[in-house]
Amino acid sequence: MNDVDELKQFAVVHARAQNIGDYRTVLQRIESDDPEGGPGSWAGEWQRAGEEQEAAGRLLEACRHYAMARFPYIDGPARQAAGARCIDAFDTWRAQDGRTIERLDIDTDGGRIGAWAAGLSATRPRPVLLIMGGIVTVKEQWGPVLVQAKRLGMAGIVTEMPGIGENTTPYDDKSWRMIPAVLDAVASRADVGRTYAVALSFSGNMALRCAVHDPRVRGIVTSGAPIDAFFSDRAWREGLPRVTLDTLAHLTGAPPQHAVERMSGHVIDAPTLGALDIPVHSMVSTRDEIIPGADIQALRSHVRRLHLLTNDDVHGSPDHVVETRLWTVSSVLRMRRAQTAQRAVIGLLLGAARARRRLAGTRS
Repeated sequence: MNDVDELKQFAVVHARAQNIGDYRTVLQRIESDDPEGGPGSWAGEWQRAGEEQEAAGRLLEACRHYAMARFPYIDGPARQAAGARCIDAFDTWRAQDGRTIERLDIDTDGGRIGAWAAGLSATRPRPVLLIMGGIVTVKEQWGPVLVQAKRLGMAGIVTEMPGIGENTTPYDDKSWRMIPAVLDAVASRADVGRTYAVALSFSGNMALRCAVHDPRVRGIVTSGAPIDAFFSDRAWREGLPRVTLDTLAHLTGAPPQHAVERMSGHVIDAPTLGALDIPVHSMVSTRDEIIPGADIQALRSHVRRLHLLTNDDVHGSPDHVVETRLWTVSSVLRMRRAQTAQRAVIGLLLGAARARRRLAGTRS
């Protein structure tokens, strides 16, 4: 059972990222984290809100609420049911209005990887935009981005980290190999030699390690990715939020107090960072309570083609969602060296968003 106040704190960035307008109302109704669900419980109230959206025909909104109901990971029947309803609602939504989003099921030696994709074509292979969230994020949360990927002239694929959602592969120090497996699966219908990864938080660690071994990854956009100190700094580890430790324990099979210790093979050392010869764009939250500042310094010191966006915010930058979204798209276009009207427009929108924030800061 999770600490409700901590769940509410860390759920905000995910709710805002998904444009869940009524998240404050739902959070106010939550008083417990009963894994069986029921009135007043985390899963129960989020699922009830999802059912209301679904009854009104707002399937994508319902999907988002169900994703929050299973947050941070499945630990009982209520979250299990919410996870299934999240997938079902998204599956129904993607079949509406002629949306050309397809399902991928990729079998590997370690398990099966579920994914959603758009823009795959044997006759017109496009560069790949691969999107993954962190240790609490299901692929359905990123599904709508697939429509945008096609508009950018790319084939979009959204998937999950090992142990999350429908990815049954184990989460260990070899987990980065799932990325080449995904690319191999679509190689006949996409230009996988030009793959750009938007990999957030712990999946960013996977993408960085993968890029050293797989030259098909041509650029990475990340935020809050653990590098070295997260795993090796015992003092920092002792101050990590309970929800982070419990989720890592769920994924690794180790007790919460030993979960990060079990992950020593995920460390990205200085020579590995130095071997990266691709652009890496990373968003930094200066008050991040999960990723230590030493990991950001490691990127600064050793990644040759690093571009940073720094926000005065906590993990995930929940107060900078609009800027982050625009910056992510701008970063992908910059990596591709796309001199398009889209890039110019997005650059203008990003500049305007930053200017509004600066103006608001001077008034407060």
